[in-house]
Amino acid sequence: MGKYFGTDGFRGEANQSLSAEHAFKIGRFIGWYYGAANGRKAKIVVGKDTRRSSYMFEYALVSGAVASGADAYLLHVTTTPSVAYVARREDFDCGVMISASHNPYYDNGIKLINSRGEKMEEETIALIEDYLDGVLSLTPGDLPLAGRENIGRIVAYEEGRARYLNYLAALSVKSFKGFKVALDCANGSAWQLARQLFERLGAQTHVINAAPDGTNINRDCGSTHIEGLRNYVVKNHMDVGFAYDGDADRCLCVDEKGQILDGDLILYICGQYMKEQGRLRGNTIVTTIMSNFGLYKALDAAGIGYAKTAVGDKYVYEHMRQHDHRIGGEQSGHIIFSEYASTGDGLLTSLMVMEVLIARGVPLSQLASQVRVYPQVLSNVRVRNKAEALADAQVRAAVDAVSRQLGDTGRILVRESGTEPVVRVMVEAESEALCRQCVNRVVSALEENGHAVARSE
Repeated sequence: MGKYFGTDGFRGEANQSLSAEHAFKIGRFIGWYYGAANGRKAKIVVGKDTRRSSYMFEYALVSGAVASGADAYLLHVTTTPSVAYVARREDFDCGVMISASHNPYYDNGIKLINSRGEKMEEETIALIEDYLDGVLSLTPGDLPLAGRENIGRIVAYEEGRARYLNYLAALSVKSFKGFKVALDCANGSAWQLARQLFERLGAQTHVINAAPDGTNINRDCGSTHIEGLRNYVVKNHMDVGFAYDGDADRCLCVDEKGQILDGDLILYICGQYMKEQGRLRGNTIVTTIMSNFGLYKALDAAGIGYAKTAVGDKYVYEHMRQHDHRIGGEQSGHIIFSEYASTGDGLLTSLMVMEVLIARGVPLSQLASQVRVYPQVLSNVRVRNKAEALADAQVRAAVDAVSRQLGDTGRILVRESGTEPVVRVMVEAESEALCRQCVNRVVSALEENGHAVARSE
């Protein structure tokens, strides 16, 4: 990860760590890099979520892009996956999404997408960061400003959103008629698209948290605060509920009993169905190292293989692309169906779950009944030096002892944070008490050997 851009874009508090000047300079660079630097005019598609600051960042970035001679096509309020779809399908040089995903409204972010609808290459990100820091010498003084007829155009491009919606609707092979579906739009990007999609497909559609005011995105709603959807589903006798995050690249489900189905359970349901349909290429589901131990036990029982990547949908997608796998994702609800999309897509995930629900003809609560979700305890230990803490022989001995104790009835994962001076100790086992006992054994080793500063759970 770079100085500004992490695994999911440049993110920070609006006008603090992420400013309008940053956005303008990013627009200037990509407008030049994809256009004038190659002797042509760049074509960039831009979307945003419903945060108050998204308009500021959109206008700043687009101003920079057209000043460098690029044409900017504005999808306005839309989802991250829709930007990726349009960039991939409609011959754009790159795409930009203004969003901080599941973060609170006062944060924002700039996500950069390449012409294949994937997260932008690290090499290009590194050049952008160097330009932001003023250490990249591109031309004498600065990037050239476009003049006269070479100044870029700004084009309102709502039809791009419509084409994306048409694409999703066409993927659904069966009508949703007769199904009562609740949608929690997190007062974010999906607030219009989700209702339009499900009503078009015939569902009796109930929508909550679809009244964005610029400051209520993700506030006590959506995939990170799913309690409201659970209550709504049970109270109103819904067949299923879907909760999205601020930019709708995540989706979690609620069954008819109000039970939450996280990304692991969605992977199981859809992966098992895809295997039966002959669509699970390589007989493999791609997960991250944080997927629940119970998922792996259930996949073993179902005869389905799995791969484990580092945490982050970016790494899941890279593995899927390299090995031609068809489904992968994270507990958080980033689910990638690579046959149809190049990124996690909450609306698409909803459609895939509906397909299984309709085909099986049983309540959603039965579809994941074979997965026993293991209790999990995570402790974040602030340390003086991450590398030294993880290399300590006594700490390693404690980890090995826990691993032997758990055997094939659980697991321990100890890893360093990529952004903080923190070591994360996670244990999954058959009881929460056993989880805590094992976590405390390792944390005690960190403390007794002088590595720990503080811990939290």
